[in-house]
Amino acid sequence: MLPAMFLEALRAMGANRLRTSLTMLGMVIGVGAVILMLAVGEGTRVTVKKQVEALGTNIFIVLAGSFNTGGVRSGSGQRQTLTLDDAAAIRGVDGVSAVTPVSFGSFQLVAGGRNWNTQLTGGGEAFTEVRSWPVSDGREMDALDVQQASRSIWLGKSTAKELFGQDDPLGQTVRVGVTPFTVAGILSAKGQSMDGRDQDDTALVPFSSFSRYLQGSHFQGRVRMLMVKAADGAEMTLVQEDMRQLLRERHRIVDPMQDDDFFISNMSAVMESAEAAAQAMTLLLGAIASVSLAVGGIGIMNIMLVSVTERTREIGIRLAIGARKQDILTQFMLEAVLVSVTGGLLGLLFGALGAYAVSHFWNTSVYITAFSLALSFTVSLGIGVFFGFYPAWKAAGQDPIEALRHQ
Repeated sequence: MLPAMFLEALRAMGANRLRTSLTMLGMVIGVGAVILMLAVGEGTRVTVKKQVEALGTNIFIVLAGSFNTGGVRSGSGQRQTLTLDDAAAIRGVDGVSAVTPVSFGSFQLVAGGRNWNTQLTGGGEAFTEVRSWPVSDGREMDALDVQQASRSIWLGKSTAKELFGQDDPLGQTVRVGVTPFTVAGILSAKGQSMDGRDQDDTALVPFSSFSRYLQGSHFQGRVRMLMVKAADGAEMTLVQEDMRQLLRERHRIVDPMQDDDFFISNMSAVMESAEAAAQAMTLLLGAIASVSLAVGGIGIMNIMLVSVTERTREIGIRLAIGARKQDILTQFMLEAVLVSVTGGLLGLLFGALGAYAVSHFWNTSVYITAFSLALSFTVSLGIGVFFGFYPAWKAAGQDPIEALRHQ
């Protein structure tokens, strides 16, 4: 019985191809829009997650405090409240894996006849471990580089390419200001940051060398920022509170009401917030796109009601020769579901093609998940059932005698 009804539904759809196609178009647009919007939202979420993970999800940023002069408040890190001794003390906190001081600035690098302005970072021997940023060529920075303020430099992939092209940069001399440095290694590729900046457009020198040669003064043991890596499995909030209490004791902040003279940021909390924001955006985009699905469902109901009116006499004949009301209900429900599902499948195809076009032409990250495909298809099926039920119920409720009289 059901196969015969299916064939009859196909014939009914084919009897008015233009009307059927226009009805499907609403579902195609609706499902395609949902797939595209969910792909863009999920792509944004995945990109944010990867970029935060590139910095490290188990990372703490410890900044020196600010100062207040004449009512004018400086930003974080402007007051020299952190020291290398603080960094050494933090290494002893339970759950801490590695600590590095960090300084940075923009400098013009010169190599032979080429020059390039880039972000230069001064870090300790643990910098590459903390940032999960290994050296791909050459050697790693060691404690001797920091102790002796060696004139060694590690270049990011992009910076190395700008200064040396296809030549091997290892062992070559790079001048930063008036100070020559020897290229000791090349950092592995990192890609873009969340703000779109090329993370590989960078260079790294020992923290002591940065302070002595590039800041214009000898190393004094003061730092503006520390990066702390927690051990795998460590409780981030507990480690953060232990570091806070340790620094308060070292900085002699006894009064519980007195503010800290430093700031600690938990990157895992930053990632959670960023993911929550991206997830909210995905849901918002999906909700906006789902409006077109509802419009498509209303279109199906409208066309099915017209179909019921046009086929009233046919319905009366079927009922008169023995068809049950359940058979009429099933027939029209099957037609509505068939229109909805066919439109949904086409919508999946066009949504995927649209996502590819957005990724290719607008350079936007998109990510189509199996869940979004299954959800969109299920919703299109549900819309066919929901919006097709009333027309089918109306058709099944026809009085055979009145239906036969219908012209």
